Amino acid sequence: MKKLNIFMVSVAAASLLTMTSCGDDFLDRSPLHGYTAPTYYTSDEAVIKATEPLYNYAWHGYNERGIVGMGSFRANDAWSPYLQGEFARFTITGLSKEVVDAWSSLYMVVTMSNQLINDLDRYAGENVSESVIAQAKGEAMLMRGAAYFYLLRGWGEIILFEDNVDATSIPVRPLSTESSVLKFIIRDFEKASELLPERGTNNHPSRYVAKAMLAKALLAQSGWSTSSTIDHERDQATLSRVVTLCDEVINCGQYKLLDDYENLFRPQYNDNEETLLAMRWADPLLGEYASNNNLISDLAWSDVTDVNCWGGSLHASVDMLDYYNQEPADIHRIRATFFTPGQFYSYIWSEKGGYTYNVNWAQAKKGVVGTKADCDGHLAQQASPLNTYIMRLADVYLIKAEALLGNNESTTDARALEAFNATRLRAGLPAKTSFSFEDLIRERRIEFCLEYCNWYDMVTWYRWKPQYMLNFFNNKQHRAFMLNSGDVVRNTDGTFSYRCIFPGSNNWYFTDDQGHCLWNDRSTVSIDDNTTVQTKAQGYTFNLDELARAKGADYQPIVLSEANIFMPYPEADVIQNPYFNQPPVEYNFGE
Repeated sequence: MKKLNIFMVSVAAASLLTMTSCGDDFLDRSPLHGYTAPTYYTSDEAVIKATEPLYNYAWHGYNERGIVGMGSFRANDAWSPYLQGEFARFTITGLSKEVVDAWSSLYMVVTMSNQLINDLDRYAGENVSESVIAQAKGEAMLMRGAAYFYLLRGWGEIILFEDNVDATSIPVRPLSTESSVLKFIIRDFEKASELLPERGTNNHPSRYVAKAMLAKALLAQSGWSTSSTIDHERDQATLSRVVTLCDEVINCGQYKLLDDYENLFRPQYNDNEETLLAMRWADPLLGEYASNNNLISDLAWSDVTDVNCWGGSLHASVDMLDYYNQEPADIHRIRATFFTPGQFYSYIWSEKGGYTYNVNWAQAKKGVVGTKADCDGHLAQQASPLNTYIMRLADVYLIKAEALLGNNESTTDARALEAFNATRLRAGLPAKTSFSFEDLIRERRIEFCLEYCNWYDMVTWYRWKPQYMLNFFNNKQHRAFMLNSGDVVRNTDGTFSYRCIFPGSNNWYFTDDQGHCLWNDRSTVSIDDNTTVQTKAQGYTFNLDELARAKGADYQPIVLSEANIFMPYPEADVIQNPYFNQPPVEYNFGE
């Protein structure tokens, strides 16, 4: 039987880790050929340099495209019928290229991490300090845990392994249970927090980064269940441990929330004080495709950049516009996430005095970095200098708030409110005096919209509150309703009026029996005449789901269930490994 695709990646991982060059700055050089593992690890500098592909090259297949559909489209942050629309519609298959590439890429992170740990045990020379060996192993375990955490929340039951030689010699192996995978992830983060230094240097992580990732994994474990189909309680002792870890990270003095939310998504602010862990891409001018951030091509278009891009089709979901309409004063996070009518950006086309978005639409802003001049020259086709966040400090505050909310419907706890309000106050919003789980979902969705992570949080909540989340997915979210140019209007009070195209149609707007075009907050004379006929104050009502369902057989709602919450495994791996069709087993931790 042929070897599994995921395990063949280990060969690439081994070769890459023996081709790394030494340099003073993180990711400052191209890899050089000519090294082998037995002769490479001769200095502290060489060992540290060997960790650096774990922050870009290994993640490339995931970040190149699939990350958007998996982390944001499935969460209904935004969507495009022309780019990975199958993720938003939940119609992906094991043949979807983005699924295959992401699966292979995340396992490349695993195999490269395994290889580094193994090489250090076997080949680290006498001139390499014990502290640097510990740091490198800690980074490898941190990134391996992160990759497995994505795999768990993406696919559920997955294959665990920590020895590449063993994996290639016995490539056909069973899936591990979700509880085993979580235990493995937590073990990796715990060990990384012991091995990593008190303070990170040259943008390498400190132990508090591992503690932050550990807090997130423990929060998931506190309520994770594959056997319960009803909402159940999280483990209070685990929640208390999560709070302690969050406090350690918040109070360590090394990280803080960036004052200006918008600056989080500008390349000049890469490696800011809020960054805990990120994919850190090679300089676009080096021309290293497999180590570059290629997302710029799918996100930007000719109006907002001077490099060749084919994006611009990603637009805000109806859900997000509804959220923004609840609190239009949240302008800093809105304008950092989506271009909306009338917004001016001094740092885009800065050489021409700035850029005003004059389209009545809501296109993706996060990840759009402007022109070459706006990036100090460091921008190229399919190569953005912008880091991809894996975790930032804002996440830690909201993890703490969620752990303190615990199993309560709402809370007025002072510590929980302080954590919950941290992101709101940074956004210039008033502090809340209480919050519920629904409030927490809303805050996380706005704070992390289009950062390719909201779906993974939703999966964690689903394993804790399956009834609640299925109701949320199927009755509170509006999926695949398209907004075209001219369909979004900014009102004088900062809210947005919008009208939708019926799913599956390119030109069918919602109208009543008199031909009036139905918007979220008003009706107009017709599709072509936007003169208002009736407003909400005059008795106008709007229910998008009812309107869609009234269309009868023409409307097929997107229904989420246990059958499609997790993504399908790559078809080739399923064909080659019969274990994919058998029950998972507990992982042997050798304890």
